Amino acid sequence: MKIVERYILRRTFTIALAALFWTLAVVWTVQALARINLVTDKGQSALTFFHMATLVLPSIIPVILPFAIAIGISQTLTMMNSDSELVVINAAGSSRLTTIRPALVLAIGACFLSFFVQNVIDPPARLALRTLVAKASADLISTVVQEGTFRRIDEGLYVQIGERLPDGRLGGIFVADSRQKDVDLVYYAKEGLLTTRDERAMLIMSDGVVHRKTPGQEVSVIRFTSYVLDLSVFTSASAYMVMYAKDRPLSYLANPDPNDPFFKEAPQEFNTVFHQRLTEWLYPLVFALIALAVAGDARSHREARVHPMITALVIALLVRWMSFFVGGKAETDASYVPLLYVIPLVSSAISIWYLATNKPMELPVRWTDRIGATFRHVGERFTLFRMRLFGASAPGGGSA
Repeated sequence: MKIVERYILRRTFTIALAALFWTLAVVWTVQALARINLVTDKGQSALTFFHMATLVLPSIIPVILPFAIAIGISQTLTMMNSDSELVVINAAGSSRLTTIRPALVLAIGACFLSFFVQNVIDPPARLALRTLVAKASADLISTVVQEGTFRRIDEGLYVQIGERLPDGRLGGIFVADSRQKDVDLVYYAKEGLLTTRDERAMLIMSDGVVHRKTPGQEVSVIRFTSYVLDLSVFTSASAYMVMYAKDRPLSYLANPDPNDPFFKEAPQEFNTVFHQRLTEWLYPLVFALIALAVAGDARSHREARVHPMITALVIALLVRWMSFFVGGKAETDASYVPLLYVIPLVSSAISIWYLATNKPMELPVRWTDRIGATFRHVGERFTLFRMRLFGASAPGGGSA
C-alpha cells in the first residue's frame, strides 16, 4: 500500500472509530437505561446492571458499524477535498483507486468484524443476558428481603418484610396472594425464615394469621403457629427463560430443532433471521461504496451542494430502512426473503456504476438550490422573529 493510501486509511480509520465510539455510547446509554428496572424493581446490584448493559453491546455494534464507516469515509474525503488534497493526488497522476482502495480495505475489515460479532459473540451474549434477567427475576433472596418495601414476586403475589433480624430470620412478614380466582389470601406473621429444602425454596412463617376472602365477601381468619409457602416455582430460572430466533447461533438457525416450541410457533422467523445473518454483515461495504460515490471525486468547494456526509448518511439510512422493513415483512411472508439479498447487492451495483462513470451520487443541482433557498428563508424568518422578540440595536446606537 502506498504512502498516500496509508495516510487516507489512517485518517478514515480514526474518524470512523470516533464516530463508532460516540454513537455506540449514546445508543448503549439508551439501551442500558431501558433496563434500569433490573436494579430498581428486582433489587439487583449496580454491578449486575453494568454486566447486563455490557452484554447489550454485541447486538448494537453490527447496526452502528456501517454508519461509522460511511461517516469516516465521507468526512475524510470531504476534508481532503476542501484542503485540495484530492486535486493534488489527481494532478500527480494517481488513479481514483488511490482513494478507493484504503476505503475498501477498511470496509472489508469492518464486514468481517460485523460477521464475527453478530454470529460468534452476539448469540452467547444474548443467552447470557437472558439468563441474567431470568436469574434476577427468580432471585427471591434479593427480591424479597428488602426491609419495609412491597415486592411483587408474581402476578397477584406481593411480599413485604418488616425487618431482617441479625440471626437471618425475618420479622413482620406480610404476604398478599390473589393468584387464585375470586379468592384473596392475606398472611401476617411475626417471624419467618427463607430457606431451601430439597432444592425447593420455602418461606416458613411462624406465629401468624391467614385472612381468606371469598367471592361472597366472607372473611375467615385462621391462626397458625407455622405455615410454609412454597416459592420454588418462582425461583426456577428456567421458568423465566425465553429463547427467540435472534438468540440462536447461525448453525442452529440453519438446522433448528423441530421440537423447539418457538420454532413450531414461528418457523418463518427462524428462516428470516438466518438470511439476515448472511446479509447484514455486507452493509459496511455497501455504505462504504455509497460514501465513495458521494464524496470520492475532487470538486471545487465553491459548488453549491449538500454536505457529502449528510448526503451519504441520508442514502445509507434509506437503504437500511428498506432492509429493516423487508426483514419485518419476511418474518411472516417468505416471498420477502430474496429482497434481503437484493437490497445490498443493488445498492452496491448503483454505487459502483457512479464510481465507474465518475459521476457524483448527489441530489440534482436544482434540488440543492431549492433546499439552500429554503434554509436561507427559514434562517431569515428566525432572525426576524428573534429581533422582534428580544429587540435589537439600530446601527446608530438607538433601538430598532
